[in-house]
Amino acid sequence: MTRHADPFADGPRRELLRLYGEADALVQGASCTCTSAVDAAGAFCCHFANIGREPYVTEIELRLVAHAVAARGGLKGRAPGEPRRHLQLADDLRTCPLLSREGRCTIYASRPLGCRTFFCEGHGPPKKEATRKGLLEVARRVADLSERVFPRGEGPRPLGRALGSIAGRRS
Repeated sequence: MTRHADPFADGPRRELLRLYGEADALVQGASCTCTSAVDAAGAFCCHFANIGREPYVTEIELRLVAHAVAARGGLKGRAPGEPRRHLQLADDLRTCPLLSREGRCTIYASRPLGCRTFFCEGHGPPKKEATRKGLLEVARRVADLSERVFPRGEGPRPLGRALGSIAGRRS
C-alpha cells in the first residue's frame, strides 16, 4: 500500500502558524470579557446565536483544527456509535462545540483566524485603518495558502458545519 504525502505537512502548517502570528500581533492587547470567563455561559463570543454570526474557516485552517481535536481525543458530546458527521452546535445558543464547560477554547493555540480576530462589541483592537487592512491582508493570504495547498478544498465555510466534516476524517 502506498502512502500519500500529507499536503499539510510541515511547510504549509508553519506558514499558516506564521500568518496567525501576524494576525495575533495586529490585535495584541485587545481582549473581551470572554477572555476571563469562568464557565461556558461567560464566553459570549462562542455562543454564535448571541452574536448573530460564526467564524468561517478555510480548508487549511480546518486541517489544523482537526489535528488539534484529534490530539485531545476527538470532539465532545458524541455517544459511542453515533454517526460522526452529524456534530451539531451544542445548544440553541449555537455554542461552539470546542468550548469547554470552563469557558475555554479546547484548541486555543490552533483556533482559526476568525476566532483570533473576533471580539465582543467594544472590546476589539483599536479601529485603526491599518489594523483593519492588515487583518484583511492576512485573511487573503490564509485563503490563498489554503487554495494553493488544497485546490479542491470546499472553501471557507461556517465553523459549525466545518467541524461536522472533520469527525470522519483522518488528521
